[in-house]
Amino acid sequence: MSPGSGAGALRARAETGVCVGAGQCARVAPALFDQHDDGTVRLLRADVPAEARDDLLLAVDLCPSGALGAEEPA
Repeated sequence: MSPGSGAGALRARAETGVCVGAGQCARVAPALFDQHDDGTVRLLRADVPAEARDDLLLAVDLCPSGALGAEEPA
C-alpha cells in the first residue's frame, strides 16, 4: 500500500525481532510508534484511525528492515 491509497482505518503490525532500530517509524508517526530502550520498535496503537492512515503507510514505506506492516481490519 502507498500513502493516500484509501480512506479507512488500518491495523498496524510491528515485529521487534526484525527491527534494526532505525527509528524512522517513531519520527514520522510518533502517535503510533516509539522505541524500546534497545532501539527496537514499540507499537503504541495497533488500531489506526483513518486520520493517521497516511502516517502509518509512510512509516511502513520508510522502514529499512520491513518490520512494519499495515492491514485492513477484519
